[in-house]
Amino acid sequence: MLSQEETISLIKKAQNGDQDAKETLVNENSPLIKSVVKWFKDKGIENEDLYQLGCLGFLKAINNFDCSFNVKFSTYVVPMVVGEIKRFMRDDGAVKVSRAIKSQNIKINKFVDDFFAVNNRRPTIQEIAKTFHIQEQEVVMVMDSAKMPVSLFAPFDDGEEEGLTVIDRFDSESGGSDFVDNLALKEVIEKLDDRDKKIILLRYFQDKTQSEIAKVLGVSQVQVSRLENKILDTLKKKLSN
Repeated sequence: MLSQEETISLIKKAQNGDQDAKETLVNENSPLIKSVVKWFKDKGIENEDLYQLGCLGFLKAINNFDCSFNVKFSTYVVPMVVGEIKRFMRDDGAVKVSRAIKSQNIKINKFVDDFFAVNNRRPTIQEIAKTFHIQEQEVVMVMDSAKMPVSLFAPFDDGEEEGLTVIDRFDSESGGSDFVDNLALKEVIEKLDDRDKKIILLRYFQDKTQSEIAKVLGVSQVQVSRLENKILDTLKKKLSN
């Protein structure tokens, strides 16, 4: 395996258009990519296709990696590879979700948010079904089918940190996959006040954009961005203690 210094040097060359450096990085890190794609074995996608998806995520990691940060490249790579495969599975692969279901899920999520704001509780499945004139089973199917498999791998799609994933903000020396499995995160989130908890849940567990959250809270997108950064920094400090 390449040393950290060798890796950083090759990444800088690759980011400047050196294809040989990029190829060397892929070849040297092939065992890491293969170890990650094994997690998705028997999920309806051929192993070769999984590896190609993994390589695509790896190449994105090369392009987006900030060498000025004191972060191990391998730690950054894991969520990028996993995210690429999960995006394919969700949008193009075995668990593809139709536009109609996605649209229905957005409407249901908005109804849930509005209902909570008025009644201070989430609506029941029966109440949602009655409102949208659909079967209770369909409500469950729509809400479940549109969920992100691992919300911590969801990319930011607005604000100053567009392109980064949640895991980038919560990096740990033990590696991205270990961090995601850390149950301490759930415990820390549960201790947040209602507003901060709502921002985190909407952002990373219901896949809302900062603009959408701003509308729910009645504030600006800039305010949501600042609040989100403050909350994430707080969570990171609590998890490191």
